[in-house]
Amino acid sequence: MKYYISYQYPQHHFLHITLYLRDLQEDITYLQLPSWRPGRYELGNFAKNIQRFNIQDMQGGIIPHKKVSKDRWEVVTKGISELQVRYTYYGNQMDAGGTYLDEEQLYINFINCMLYAEGRLNEPCEVHLQLPDDYKIACSLKQTAHHTLEAPDYFELVDSPMIASSRLQQHSYLAGDTVFHLWAMGDSGSLNWPLTQEAFRRFSEAQIKTMQGFPAPEYHFLFHFLPYKAYHGVEHGASTVITLGPSNELHLPDLYKNLLGISSHELYHVWNIIRIRPAEMMPYDFTRENYFTTGFVAEGVTTYYGDLFLARGGVFDLDDYLIELNRSLQRHVSNGGRFNHSLIDSGYDLWLDGYSPGIPNRKVSIYVKGSLVALLLDLQLRKLTNNEGSLDTVMQIMMQEFGLQKRGYTYEDYKKIVDQVAGQPMHEYFHLYVEGREPLENHLPDLLEWVGLSLRQQPARSSTQRLYGFKVGEKDVNQFSVVDVAPGSPAEKFLSRGDELVAINGRRIQLNNLEELLAGQDKVHISFFRNHALRTVELTAGESSYKTELKILPLPNPSPEQLQNRLAWLWQ
Repeated sequence: MKYYISYQYPQHHFLHITLYLRDLQEDITYLQLPSWRPGRYELGNFAKNIQRFNIQDMQGGIIPHKKVSKDRWEVVTKGISELQVRYTYYGNQMDAGGTYLDEEQLYINFINCMLYAEGRLNEPCEVHLQLPDDYKIACSLKQTAHHTLEAPDYFELVDSPMIASSRLQQHSYLAGDTVFHLWAMGDSGSLNWPLTQEAFRRFSEAQIKTMQGFPAPEYHFLFHFLPYKAYHGVEHGASTVITLGPSNELHLPDLYKNLLGISSHELYHVWNIIRIRPAEMMPYDFTRENYFTTGFVAEGVTTYYGDLFLARGGVFDLDDYLIELNRSLQRHVSNGGRFNHSLIDSGYDLWLDGYSPGIPNRKVSIYVKGSLVALLLDLQLRKLTNNEGSLDTVMQIMMQEFGLQKRGYTYEDYKKIVDQVAGQPMHEYFHLYVEGREPLENHLPDLLEWVGLSLRQQPARSSTQRLYGFKVGEKDVNQFSVVDVAPGSPAEKFLSRGDELVAINGRRIQLNNLEELLAGQDKVHISFFRNHALRTVELTAGESSYKTELKILPLPNPSPEQLQNRLAWLWQ
């Protein structure tokens, strides 16, 4: 399959794409645009971005065809050996999974916009790009000629995004025997590149050491540094795209740590999900949802390792690592969905509402709870085997038995390997924490103590959460609304998510005065708008805390054995 891509007015964001198909042998040929993209487990409906669409023979004659679904076309090809499909695609989505065109760049995730012919996914693909002569291309695909890319099959084509621009910046580093490329689009002037390259080298080498080699000949980080707030990454076979902003804050600790964290996370995907892939996705079916139950492995284990490798590489010290770990822990315990939906069911439901807030307290995050369940498993395996086995061992075996063999794994396969590493059945772990809704804090303290850490549980510092059971968020400047209500709390009887709070005991709520208004009160009158109507209710403070905070802390005087266990785990 050969593709030709050009454009006329880049400020309008329309790509002109022509697909040439030869050696047609069927009376009917089906053309398909993918319905979703790997790395985002929801339907993308990319066909909504197609504007003009026609199919011709090589002399320009119209070939009869009809649309048979939202992204599928039936073409009458009896007696026709070649055809060309011409269409325009609107590329105005700037995130890590989108396609975007303007006067400064052409950025394509090919899965968004490349039609394929059914039955020809395994054929070589060529992409010919009509670009300004000074444009460089950042892409993991082989460049066979100027502005020409080649892929051995459609699967690799759509797993290899590209950025083309004259403004691309390029840096590189060596980790093990592998060259890693850092491509940057946008303003990275505030970023210390030598420091960043060294940090990337360290966490890359930690990953390579743990996984016993790197599975690609080279690797490309494609960064879009944007002038506004952004945080998104998508994994690929030999590359990742990451959008991050605001770019003028890249030198500040918070955003810089985000850069390191998301980059380490996406890099580990080169093993986990790209190669260690669920059986339900071998191969990908681009026409529909690919349901799978092991999202907690694909994303939860990866999220856990993303920050762990920053510690193992010496990029994070213990305090840095615990800050990130505690952030995940607090996000999880603040989510009432942990009492209603299991981790495995939440993974299956990614296709339903995994990337939206959904209804209140329905589900858990396979990223957040998945990472904490991975922590729990890692420490439990280490304790059972005296550090002879760990989650590292599990993932190494998964790579050997499935990734390198290009076989998909099942949930049962994963459980068997965990049992093998543990040297005993681990049914209780999976029953309680993956398939069930057991609170993680019931089992974490014992495991944390083994590595010289402790789990502190205390009432929420916020009076609204601690005494009345509702959480407040700032909707706009000096506009506050209820964002969560705890079951069984005083607030549950009267307040609802989305209520716009205006006053407590007749005094207006303003920035930073909420605690002052509640101080010393055991009964309060809260005024709020709901559906544009003003209401006032009386809340009486409860006798117990309705929201708690959990925090992992180092033990003040850990034993030599605990420090040795921590060293085996964190490498520090």
